Formats: sequence, structure tokens, C-alpha cells
Amino acid sequence: MALPTRVTLVEVGPRDGLQNEPGTIPLAAKLQLLDDLADAGLRVIEAGSFVNPKWIPQMADSDAVFAGLNRRPGVRYSALTPNLRGFERALAAGADEVAVFGAASESFSQRNINCSISDSLQRFEPVMAAAKSAGLPVRGYVSCVLGCPYEGEIAPGAVAQVTRALLGMGCYEVSLGDTIGTGTPGSMRKLLEVILADTAPAQLAIHCHDTYGQALANILVALQHGIGTIDASVAGLGGCPYARGASGNVATEDVVYMLNGLDIGTGINLPALVAAGNRISAALGRTSGSKVARALASGSHSGE
Repeated sequence: MALPTRVTLVEVGPRDGLQNEPGTIPLAAKLQLLDDLADAGLRVIEAGSFVNPKWIPQMADSDAVFAGLNRRPGVRYSALTPNLRGFERALAAGADEVAVFGAASESFSQRNINCSISDSLQRFEPVMAAAKSAGLPVRGYVSCVLGCPYEGEIAPGAVAQVTRALLGMGCYEVSLGDTIGTGTPGSMRKLLEVILADTAPAQLAIHCHDTYGQALANILVALQHGIGTIDASVAGLGGCPYARGASGNVATEDVVYMLNGLDIGTGINLPALVAAGNRISAALGRTSGSKVARALASGSHSGE
């Protein structure tokens, strides 16, 4: 299959990235990051998560984040909503879109959201009904699609089953997450061949962590299978609080650099994106996790 000519990047840094940070991140720094990302051309940004702050303390101020947003025309600001209470808070806060998250691994589901896969899907039904009533689109996430910290390899059929369930209950798109970053181009190809047997590429997104340095290669395989939506996190922020040792998401800067080299349009200004990543990294007291940002900082020629 030919590569897509254009790709939608879903920026997950303000939510999936920052939720794993130690200490407290000032509200001003979060709002600055959202501004910087929109200025760089990102059009889909995960701004927060309406979960119990006891579990994810970094997202406790998501109401304030949405209230303080400098909303830009054409930018969708989304929020993670694990249950009806979370959805109601997201709706009140003015989220443009919400997301629900399940897992392809029973063990991960139990440790992450304290219930079985089947029970987690049942929990989403009232969220889906409320979202439909409110006219809000819902995105689905499936964790551990290429490996689980407790179970090891995950059968592609198990991933396909959860993906079909989420699409069947009304999610417009399902993001396939390599939560611990153990996937390879080979395992990604096998997974996509199974899922794409009865699911259109336009209904799928890819969410890769770079623990073993395979994220860009895995994303390329997804592109080769016609998938045109990629989740990424500016400066490579984040990890997973329930997957010990998993490094952050692939850096948005690195994905954009690769896509530029493939002549795939994104609408994103790479220097502005690098600056956004450098600014939030400085606020967190460290250097950017993006290889592209580090290369540019060292004076290496950008090549693009």
C-alpha cells in the first residue's frame, strides 16, 4: 500500500507525557505548552485527563487547564475520561473530544483500571451514550498491543477483539498503544495484518513508546499499512505509571522529521515544535528527549 500523503499527529504530551512527571508542574507551564503546540501547527492536542487525582495527581488541575486555555480555531482539545463522572467533568470543562482506554491484556487491565477487559468495556457504555447525546466524538485506546509487563507477548487476535468492541460501541478511531515499547517492525506488521482484515486503516491510530528504540520503525510499518494518524509526545515526555521502566512516547519532533523526509505533510513547523519541547523540558529541569532537538542543539545540520 502507498504511504499516506498527509498524516494527523495527535499530541499527547500535555496529558500522557506530563502525567508521569514527579513533583508538581505549574499550571502556567502547562498552558504555555498548549499555546506553543498550537503555534507549531498541532491540531489535535490531549490537554488533560479527568481521572481520580489520587491515581494521577499530575492531572488534578485539568479543569483549570481547560478553563485557562487560549483556544485556537481549528484545534481540537481532548481529554481522557475513564468513566461517566470523568466525562461529565470533561463536558463541563469544554473538551472538544473525549477518550476511553482499555487494554488487550487482562493483567494490565486489572492493575491499571482495577477490572477485567470485559468489565472495562461495560463501564464505557454510559460514557458512549452520554457523549452521543452531547455530540462529542469519542476516541478509544488499547494498551499493551505488542507486549505486556505482566504477560509478555499479546496475541494479535486479542487486540483485534478489543479494537472491534471499541469501534462497535461508537469510537470513531482506536489508537493502538505499544505501552512498554517492546514491539518491533515484525510484530507490528503481524498485528496490523490481523486487525486490518476487518478494520479500515482510517479507523486506526498508532501510539508507540520508544523503550527499545523501535518506535520510528514501527510507525513506518503502520504508514506502509495505510494508517495516517500517529500519537506522539513533544520532547518524548512520559512513560506509563503502570509499566515500570517503560520510556516515554516517541518524540513528536522525531516523527515530524521522519515524515518530512518522506514528503508526508503534517502542517507542523518543526523549529517551532522543537522550541516548544525545549521550553517544557527546561521547565521540568532537563534536556529534551527528542533526538532531533538534541542534534539541532549541538549544531548538527537539520537536513530538512
